[in-house]
Amino acid sequence: MAWNEPGKDDKKDQDPWKNNDKKNDQGPPDLDVVFQKLADLFGGLFGKKPSSGSGGSNSNGGKFAVITVFAVLAIVWFVSGWYTIKESDRGVVLRFGAYNSQVEPGLHWNPKFIDQIIPINVEAFRTMPTTGFMLTEDENIVNVAMEVQYRIIAPEKYLFSVTNADDSLLQALDSSLRFVIGHSTMDDALTTGRETVRQQSWEMLDKIIEPYDLGIEIVDVNLQQTRPPEEVKDAFDDAIAAQEDEERFVREAEAYEREREPIARGQVKRIEQQAQAYKEGIILKAQGEVARFNKLLPEYKASPEVTRQRLYLETMESVLNNSSKVLIDNKAGGNLTFLPLDKLMSKQNTTQSNAVSEIETRSRADEKADKDERLSGSDRFSRNSSRTGRDY
Repeated sequence: MAWNEPGKDDKKDQDPWKNNDKKNDQGPPDLDVVFQKLADLFGGLFGKKPSSGSGGSNSNGGKFAVITVFAVLAIVWFVSGWYTIKESDRGVVLRFGAYNSQVEPGLHWNPKFIDQIIPINVEAFRTMPTTGFMLTEDENIVNVAMEVQYRIIAPEKYLFSVTNADDSLLQALDSSLRFVIGHSTMDDALTTGRETVRQQSWEMLDKIIEPYDLGIEIVDVNLQQTRPPEEVKDAFDDAIAAQEDEERFVREAEAYEREREPIARGQVKRIEQQAQAYKEGIILKAQGEVARFNKLLPEYKASPEVTRQRLYLETMESVLNNSSKVLIDNKAGGNLTFLPLDKLMSKQNTTQSNAVSEIETRSRADEKADKDERLSGSDRFSRNSSRTGRDY
């Protein structure tokens, strides 16, 4: 017998799902009723009154309204999924909270509420400072401040390798700096060893962060200041000033050395060249004398007396030419006659030179007078000519 066969009691619902039995309502709801309720709900939101009937037209209208709402939501969901990554950034894609991929700069789309995009700047240089009082190897306390500059090269490692990459880097920087300062003396940390402290801190920092794979690159490490406590600051300032004066004096001495050394080398070279020239001159002179005596030897063998006399006269001429000459005569009645010939000759030469100079001066004066007279005559002739022309 069918479940809806007529003749049965109308009060009992023969529907196997028992949808009309309010007491035993355990079956699935009717789809038409569901769509109708949704249509009434959205219709009420847009100001429409809910329908009281359950006809086919109301059911179709409810389905259309639900489809329209879902279509609008799908369009909004699709449009909201477009995003842009800047040129200096890289996008880290998280799908349901887990790392999925990395996107390059430009326009991209991701499914909203499924993927999450975290932009990370990979071109900017970031700064991480640290400072504090630290104990040196010689058991002194210094106040040290250091700053590290870094940039991100692997965004996914920067985000997920450790809990907080910046905090890990700060702790590593502080540890490396304290280790280096602890193995350095106070004088080195304050004065000449600053560059060494910086280099060693950089190397130690790279070793510490390497196992963590933070996805960052250390660009530079700057040691900003190292100063003693305020109680002993004045004494250390004096010590630093003395060391700076020492370095300045050393640099001045080196500059003086660089200035004087070329001059001394030039003088040495000049003396060597003069000695070489003197040597060559003496050798050439000796060779010339040997050649002259070799030429003179045949003549001496031919006539020794004449050659000896000529050599004697030439030698006396060369000797007396550069010496003072005095003529003495003691035969004139016991009176000594003294004639300084060199003085007389020098005086005579001076007189002759003065006379020549006077003659040259007079000749120049006469030439000038003749020239002036000729010029004055030409001027008079020109004036007379001009006067004659005017009279005519």
